[in-house]
Amino acid sequence: MAERLNGKVAIVTGSSRGIGKGIAKVFAAEGAKVLIVARDEQAGNSVVDQIGKAGGEAAFCRADVSRWADALAMAQAAVARFGRLDILVSNAGIFPSARIEAMTEAEWDQVQAVNLKGTFFAVKACFARMKAQRYGRIVLTSSITGPVTGLPGWAHYGATKAGMLGFLRSAALEFARHGVTVNAVLPGNIRTEGLAELGAEYLRRMEQAIPVGKLGEPEDVGHAALFLASAEARFITGQTLIVDGGQVLPESLDALQ
Repeated sequence: MAERLNGKVAIVTGSSRGIGKGIAKVFAAEGAKVLIVARDEQAGNSVVDQIGKAGGEAAFCRADVSRWADALAMAQAAVARFGRLDILVSNAGIFPSARIEAMTEAEWDQVQAVNLKGTFFAVKACFARMKAQRYGRIVLTSSITGPVTGLPGWAHYGATKAGMLGFLRSAALEFARHGVTVNAVLPGNIRTEGLAELGAEYLRRMEQAIPVGKLGEPEDVGHAALFLASAEARFITGQTLIVDGGQVLPESLDALQ
């Protein structure tokens, strides 16, 4: 194990699978004590076990970040279990597909509640402790979809991910004087359970659109988040880091020949 986060306590929301799980494992391997936060208790505890077997330390907290009471309890659980709270990775998110013409108000509201309001709640709940410590690192998991690119069926998702970046810039300004930085990672197509559910043909076509020729892995996002959560990034706030294998670069498919 390395020690870039030795002695730090991190919350990673939506960390029972996918990108969040990858981030949690990277953080634990770097010495952080990690609170795994998710709605799926069985999957969350499985991640805790995996981290423990690898020599790290983690605990599970069941929470729905779209509910303020859950977000507040999550922050309190981290302090109660580990004694402090240094890092928040607000990663929890959903991405059901629905074209605008057929999208219902309920579908729109659900994605906004989890992805955008959930970010607000998680950050607000954790900031109070970080402010008292005069130290904190907040990393948001946004996406290239919304801030940079678009994809049919993901208008509601893209709106939340773009909204997160507007939120982070104001948060970075408000929190800077208290020793708390706020930054974001923008993943492209990462090999997760959720992406796999879109089908093998989708994965094949996505790989063809990525200059490095393959999908990213959750740990790739984890290492980017690790930098933003580390002491090395102390002079960086309000910024974004794209992790996409160069996917947003080509002007057309001809550029990949």
